Amino acid sequence: MIEIDGGERSGSGTIVRDCIGFAVLLREGLHLKNIRTKRDKPGLRAQHLRAIQACGDICSGTLTGGQVGSREISFTPGTSIRDGEFRWDIGTAGSTIMLATTIIPLSLFSEGFSKHVITGGLFQDFAPSAFHLQKVLLPVLKGMGARVDLTILRPGYVPQGGGIIEITVEPVQRPLRPIKMQKQGNILQIDGVALASLLKERKVAERMAVQCARVLEENGYPSKVDILDDTKENPAYGSTSVQAGAALALWAETDNHCLIGSDMAGARGRSAEFIGKGTAKNLLEDIHSGGTVDRHLADQLIPFAALAEGWSTFVVPRMTAHVDTRLWLAREMLGAETEVEGNIVKIKGIGYRK
Repeated sequence: MIEIDGGERSGSGTIVRDCIGFAVLLREGLHLKNIRTKRDKPGLRAQHLRAIQACGDICSGTLTGGQVGSREISFTPGTSIRDGEFRWDIGTAGSTIMLATTIIPLSLFSEGFSKHVITGGLFQDFAPSAFHLQKVLLPVLKGMGARVDLTILRPGYVPQGGGIIEITVEPVQRPLRPIKMQKQGNILQIDGVALASLLKERKVAERMAVQCARVLEENGYPSKVDILDDTKENPAYGSTSVQAGAALALWAETDNHCLIGSDMAGARGRSAEFIGKGTAKNLLEDIHSGGTVDRHLADQLIPFAALAEGWSTFVVPRMTAHVDTRLWLAREMLGAETEVEGNIVKIKGIGYRK
């Protein structure tokens, strides 16, 4: 078995998700210890456990020690990666997007077309949002040869969750292409979406969009932010959220084909104006850093670059514990080569094939 210490580097749940996915692709057993030992609530949380179980479902794997709170597990993958339709319910407001990014690399190398329907949270702090996955990560992966689509069926927020997404994945027939994002270039346009569920009377979506556009305009960047009011009479998507909530997302496109995103979810005591200003400010920070990816995309791309064929290069806004951790794991488990020169990240992928 591959032995991994989950307390290394950031000691985060990212190690859990990446480890399991890599083990499935490598067809090797995994022993993971010291899971999330540096966190306030160490061990597996519901969203981590569901991600592991989803990987097990896809490959007919076997999990030992898997329960909420577990700090040590063993996982033995099956001999193939199944296609078809899968449904998972996290059971909490835990991130559906974290689960989606765990299983997407597996389904890219599955036997055929896959559809995954996932229930849980779509917009929350400390996790990528459904908008960021849909508008930033997936378009970048498309440039690598991955055909993955996300459809929001119902918004879902903290604390009740209940949001639903549908992920469809076409398997690749050859290794992923490397990422070549060395210069940011000029900003062509900034788009966005302001979503508010069951909050139309307070004009939350409109207020987020107006404040956001104002900050961007003051800094010389015109923008187009769509306003979506999710109501029982007129659901923004397939059906209305089970609770009130809000989310704002922005994404900037450059003439060098870079996508830089920023997003923020609503929370108790967090005004619409605060969300609008904060989301715009974070986007501007990443743009002004010269990065060719945003602070979230910076680490999300690492597993895909490690699986791709050849050298990937991109510029991060700043080095983070998540970037360092995922680079370490790509070396440790996959054998990818990595180099970091200031804010420039280079990864020589292993050219993974089915």
